[in-house]
Amino acid sequence: MTDHTIVVDQEVYERLQKEAVPFVDNPNTVLRRLLEIDHEREVGNRRRRSSLAPLVKAGRLAPEQRLTWRRRNLGETHVAYVTEDGYLRLPDGRICDSPSGACETVASCKINGWTAWHTEDGVPLADLRA
Repeated sequence: MTDHTIVVDQEVYERLQKEAVPFVDNPNTVLRRLLEIDHEREVGNRRRRSSLAPLVKAGRLAPEQRLTWRRRNLGETHVAYVTEDGYLRLPDGRICDSPSGACETVASCKINGWTAWHTEDGVPLADLRA
């Protein structure tokens, strides 16, 4: 794929920064997500597919399905929504390509997202994947 240089004004650049996931996105990945170009995201020098896409394709998860992560010890509940292409969308609009990545984004800690996130029926994502 050939790279091209584009020039954007300050307002557009600030919007790209606002939409970016810290330490994950660059302007190109933000534009790809906003323009819904494909189901892959660039992360650093590698390309990442959404890890939930097979569950959406199999009908085990539905687009816009709500998932929750309850952290009882801290009294916190986090929410994410499954996108049509198998990513997780957080309430603030940030997009994560894996359940563990969503945990790290909302709580700034590494957690196994497959066991942390549950459907409204209380089923962990790990059970849906099995």
